[in-house]
Amino acid sequence: MSILVTKEESLAYHEFPKAGKLCVETTVPFMTQKDLALAYTPGVANPCIEIEANPENAFRYTSKSNLVAVISNGTAVLGLGDIGALASKPVMEGKSILFKRFSAIDSFDIEVDEKDVDKFCAVVKAIAPTFGGINLEDISAPACFEIERRLVEELDIPVMHDDQHGTAIISSAGLINACDIMNKKLEEVKIVVVGAGAAAISCSRMYKSLGVQNIIMIDSKGVIHDERTDLNEYKKEFSAPKAMTMEEAFFDADMVLGLSKPGTFTKEHIALMKEEPIVFALSNPTPELFPEEILEVKPKAVVGTGRSDFNNQINNVLGFPFIFRGALDVRATSINMEMKVAAAHAIADLAKKEVTAEVKAIFGENIEYGRDYIIPKPFDKRLMVDVSSAVAQAAIESSVAKITDLDIVAYKLQLSEMI
Repeated sequence: MSILVTKEESLAYHEFPKAGKLCVETTVPFMTQKDLALAYTPGVANPCIEIEANPENAFRYTSKSNLVAVISNGTAVLGLGDIGALASKPVMEGKSILFKRFSAIDSFDIEVDEKDVDKFCAVVKAIAPTFGGINLEDISAPACFEIERRLVEELDIPVMHDDQHGTAIISSAGLINACDIMNKKLEEVKIVVVGAGAAAISCSRMYKSLGVQNIIMIDSKGVIHDERTDLNEYKKEFSAPKAMTMEEAFFDADMVLGLSKPGTFTKEHIALMKEEPIVFALSNPTPELFPEEILEVKPKAVVGTGRSDFNNQINNVLGFPFIFRGALDVRATSINMEMKVAAAHAIADLAKKEVTAEVKAIFGENIEYGRDYIIPKPFDKRLMVDVSSAVAQAAIESSVAKITDLDIVAYKLQLSEMI
């Protein structure tokens, strides 16, 4: 069921009872003269000295161990485009709420009024000592690729551009389960990707890591192929050997991933696909095609959108809070492909488990693993345990974790108690 939100309600929500959606609260007693002496001078000098002697002590004596920065320059905000750093602040505050609500991670939103890649990276690098991780958000392509690459390379804390990798991880979980339900093999599926921005590139890379071999990418000028001379280095990665029409691309395809805008593919294109296709129409808020239009042509299709009022919502909130939770808890120096794949499989596996009574109370009783339920619902509290622990374990096994003696059973219990 679609939930109607009026402009007046939205503005009031952000203005009252206090402007904005975030505040800072203390975590220690601060009522007496001794509390003052401990929190500030002279007591505060002691942890400062300990951190100077060993920078790792910052994780022990400060909020760094549970603090993520949500950073944007406002160049690609939701469906609003380049609205600027200041106008992006409500979105970044919202992202910080999701971190807190779903994974108990504290977060500061930071809006950087800078489009130049060198200067933006310099700003983020300079403030990085404050944080245990950095979530890049709503930065336009192709600059986002270079920004993330540099920061991952130059910083020793996890950095992730969620617009790219969040969509890749959640849609990968959906792809894994859709293939399971339809008895398709990942290495044999033909996937058409409509859109060639940050999320499309990241999704395609992740699908390849899962074993997919046949990916055809389409941008605003048509199929990306080797005979074109207008391709950047990222599009060239998915360039087809020869020119073809959209109709040829869609013919006998197993899946289409839409990361573009409404109408970029049609029912006629869907009709060219396999009889049981996977269709993820993720343009938001209006998908490329609505589910009823797709099912009219292919009744056996598995359909996903980015919207909460349809089945199979490909929602980044299923991933990023728990990916950072696991990364922070083992002090990972990066978020690598092994950790992202582990997250995707953990999300996919959770959808196969019996749905809890709590989730059914929110979303309805008739929820079970199948074509209309290939990924978990956002309020499934088991995401915290399953995804975070899978990511932490993958960080250790791929040698990017500083904490390697994790008792996984005890850690899962700890996570369950944090919910």
